[in-house]
Amino acid sequence: MGRTGGADARQQPDQQGMCVAGLDAALTIQQANQEFFRQFNGSSEELCGRSIRDVVHPSVQQPLLRQFSHLLEGKHQRFVTPVIAVRPGEESAFTIPLTAIAVRGGLPGTNAILVMMPTTRGTEETRVVTNRKKVLSEMDARILEGIAAGISTVPLSSRLFLSPHGVEYHVACLLRKLKVRNRTALVSRAYSMGVLKIGTWPPEVVGDFVK
Repeated sequence: MGRTGGADARQQPDQQGMCVAGLDAALTIQQANQEFFRQFNGSSEELCGRSIRDVVHPSVQQPLLRQFSHLLEGKHQRFVTPVIAVRPGEESAFTIPLTAIAVRGGLPGTNAILVMMPTTRGTEETRVVTNRKKVLSEMDARILEGIAAGISTVPLSSRLFLSPHGVEYHVACLLRKLKVRNRTALVSRAYSMGVLKIGTWPPEVVGDFVK
């Protein structure tokens, strides 16, 4: 690998068909191979120096960052997890397995992480909805979080200082916005869109979707 992307580094046999990137302790992309740049439609100048967060959907960032922290703290040597990856500047995204391996240096502060993902070029990608327009009001977000936590109308109305009718009005609006018919489908749809963060409890709406 190399930050400048020399062919001799990118085309090693063990990297063929794999996107490989090296992160520093701040999770900044320091170097990557050609497959990584192709996967995320960018050059070394565009992607090196950016955070790995920029190529991961906000809904999966919290649990992923927690696992990265465990690597840097020495609690684990590696992990494999599915993530929702995004190409900077694009609306669409795709699910993909991510492997992260801790790289230990001989001196303090030299720890790094090697990230590997299979390339999706030439294969059918699993798409998810990632239109992160600010479609929810603050009240919509709080009600969606309550529904996802299993809170019924009356206690939710008390918590949010609304009448039960007011809660039902907002629920009806949410059903229309997310194009579903009931509360169960609403929560499922919200997770599939990335509106609700993965790996958090109580449920929490991603701020990108809130006006």
